[in-house]
Amino acid sequence: MNDLQGKHLVLGLTGGIACYKAAELCRAFIKEGATVQVVMTEAAEQFITPVTMQALSGRPVYTSQWDVREPNNMPHIHLSREADAIVIAPCSADFLARLVHGRADELLSLMCLARPIERVPLLIAPAMNREMWAHPATQRNMAQLASDGATILGVGSGFQACGETGDGRMLEPAELLEDIVAFLQPKALAGKRVVVTAGPTFEALDPIRGITNHSSGKMGFAIARAAREAGADVTLVAGPVHLATPRGVARVDVKSARQMMEATLAAVPRADVFIATAAVADWRPTSESGQKIKKDGTGQAPMVAFTENPDILATVARSERAQRRELFCVGFAAESHDLLAHARAKRERKGIPLLAGNIGPLTFGQDDNQLLLVDEQGAQELPRAPKLQLARTLVAEIARRLPRT
Repeated sequence: MNDLQGKHLVLGLTGGIACYKAAELCRAFIKEGATVQVVMTEAAEQFITPVTMQALSGRPVYTSQWDVREPNNMPHIHLSREADAIVIAPCSADFLARLVHGRADELLSLMCLARPIERVPLLIAPAMNREMWAHPATQRNMAQLASDGATILGVGSGFQACGETGDGRMLEPAELLEDIVAFLQPKALAGKRVVVTAGPTFEALDPIRGITNHSSGKMGFAIARAAREAGADVTLVAGPVHLATPRGVARVDVKSARQMMEATLAAVPRADVFIATAAVADWRPTSESGQKIKKDGTGQAPMVAFTENPDILATVARSERAQRRELFCVGFAAESHDLLAHARAKRERKGIPLLAGNIGPLTFGQDDNQLLLVDEQGAQELPRAPKLQLARTLVAEIARRLPRT
């Protein structure tokens, strides 16, 4: 799956040590299927050579507004018209000021000024010293750029080339890639709030052991990312997993089913969509031993009493907002056999409009999956694909089913 297949990006480099990250970002764009046209300022050439960027992009690099390779000697017109987006990474404090004032005395700022604003977005990845970043002039310039329609991708925090530590570092290439891919995705859930549960739960037997399952959380995390890409404000309630939080997603970490229930009920009153992806344990020990339960040499296993865990999805689906159809609930069913029959029965039992089913042993821990979507009209198969691709399809299906406002 190539997230930028068919996209043409102009990658602009301005003066800053973060130009070395732009080389990796260019390579990442290419790997994701984009074509990349690099444009560099004179200051950028002090940090990285056009030869390097040409080798990585596979295209000649432009550095001058007087370049004769373009018809009518107008690279600022032709290069900007071809782009799906212009990405300035790194964008220096000086170049921010140039953009704010509409300066047009070199190729890159001239291109930004000449681009068709309504169809060629401008994405800015600032990079500068922490004091420069915090300066009121820089903050004013960014606010003005955002007001003018540019998208500010934010900065990272940490050790800087000057030896100081703080905000102002350019985001890492992987972070920028995820943000730019998200920016270019359709915004089918713009303005919506989505709550997603993901991963397993862990029900403690004693301080050492507990009951859990094989869920990796990958599908739920992919859905959270896809919902954020679609423009939603996303809260992810995550069981004990070792996965990075998707960019722009608010994460709440929990361990047990009761903790997941508490976090979910705190989040859903403000939500438009609830997607219950988590593999919640059906049962938990009635009591947790304060000490490790040891073998006693008799060969007899200790007797452990169990009690049923709360049903998070059913509880949310029975809420007043869900009953009034102000909250759209989506369930997941991980089965070992007879998927269609079990998925239909679970959807009706939970009283929800949509359920996604899969065969658990074929998906737990994997990077791909296949889903069966079941609603009151019938069933629809989504063939095996990377989980993020399936998540985007599921999010589109959810958006299509939401009531029009």
